[in-house]
Parts: sequence; C-alpha cells; structure tokens
Amino acid sequence: MSRAKFSWSRLASHRTREILSDILLTLGVTALLFCAWYVWVGDVVAGIRQDAASQKLAQSWVTTRELPEFDRNMGDSTGTVVGSTPPVTRPPGIGKAFATLIVPRFGKNYERSIAQSVDVAKVLNNMNTGVGHYVTSDALGEVGNFALAGHRTTYGAAFGSIDTLRIGDRIYLETVKGWYIYRFRNMEWAYSSDSTVLNPVPQLSISPKQRILTMTTCHPKLSSAERFIAFSVFETFVPRQVGMPAEVAALRTR
Repeated sequence: MSRAKFSWSRLASHRTREILSDILLTLGVTALLFCAWYVWVGDVVAGIRQDAASQKLAQSWVTTRELPEFDRNMGDSTGTVVGSTPPVTRPPGIGKAFATLIVPRFGKNYERSIAQSVDVAKVLNNMNTGVGHYVTSDALGEVGNFALAGHRTTYGAAFGSIDTLRIGDRIYLETVKGWYIYRFRNMEWAYSSDSTVLNPVPQLSISPKQRILTMTTCHPKLSSAERFIAFSVFETFVPRQVGMPAEVAALRTR
C-alpha cells in the first residue's frame, strides 16, 4: 500500500512539473511574441501612422510649383552665393504640430510631424507626431539651436535610423512658410543628464552665430543610459511661393 501511495505521489509530482513546464513555456513564447510586436512590428505600424499624419499636415500647405535643384541659392552678378535669412516659426501650444521633418536618408516614405515639447505621453508616444521640440531650445529659424527628440525604438521609432546619417545629408523641416534645409555635420554620444547639447551653441556657453539643428535620441537601442546626438547646420530656406525643393518633390511622387 505504501509503495502504491509512493508511486502515485511520484506520478502526481511528475505530472505537476510537466504542467508547470508547459505553462512557463507558453508564457515565455507569449512574452517573446509580445516583445517582437512591441519593438519591431509595433514600430512599423506606428511609423506608418505617423508618416500619414505628417503627410496630411503637409498637404494642407499646398504648393503647386517644384523648385529645381540649381535655383535654391541665389547669387549676385559676381557669382557669389547670397545667404538666405529664414523667417522665424514660433511654436504653438504644448503638443501641437507645427512642422514636418523630412529625412531622405531615412527612406522615401519618412515624414514625421514635429510638435511642441518632448512630453512622452503628449508627443513622443503620440501616433500623430513622434518628434518633439525642446521648449528650452531656440525657435525654428532663429540663430541658435533648434533641438528635437524622438524615440530610437518603439512608438514608431522616429529616430530609429539616426545612426545611418552621413555627412552632407540634407534634412528638411517644412512649415506653412516653406522649407528650412539643413546639412548633417556630425554625431556624438552624451550622458542622458547632459543638457548642454541644447545650448544655443551645443556644449558651449557662447553666443550663437549660426543656425543649428540638434536631434537627440536614446543610446544604445532599448536603453536610456546615454543619448545619441546628431548635429546639422542650416543651409538655406525655400519660401513656399517659390516652389517645392526638387528632392522633396521626388520623394512625394515615388
């Protein structure tokens, strides 16, 4: 009798371990699938929605002409390029979109709305924006530092391809007034606590003499231990009445 009870106890214990193993395996697979969705598939879905929202905003600023590449910078009779002084675009209220970010290097369909503030819930995790303007940084068009933030993973990963930028890449910021065109200059890394990258002259305490675009995101991926920083310098401004820059037009007609 004692042997029968012992055998039954062992059998029950073995069966219990099998059930627990099956449950843990199922939970593990479910967790992996959730992570895959959250990190990769979710980014694609959110990115598509953010691109569509940005394109809808841009369509409200109708432009009928296309500006040829060679007409961007005007020159005088000596052939000297005349610099462009852009208008200043003052951001609206917190969470409201006021510009779109177009980065050809990030793909032909990449176009994200820029909203005021880097509030996580209102802007960075928002399916209609994804890119936020640091309220403590300068306004778009001002001499100084126009600084932006975006996720590197999750919620559309607005800056997920930031490490693919190459020196000389054009970056377009479109508003109802026209296109602010920047050229990518360099990238670096900083601690998440380093706010000097948002200074009018990043990391320095001097008066600015040029217009800078700073893009910040988390580094490494899936971590917020550091910040990946991409710096670009202002090249020119194209008024809307002059026409759409050829590179932007080409992206939108593909």
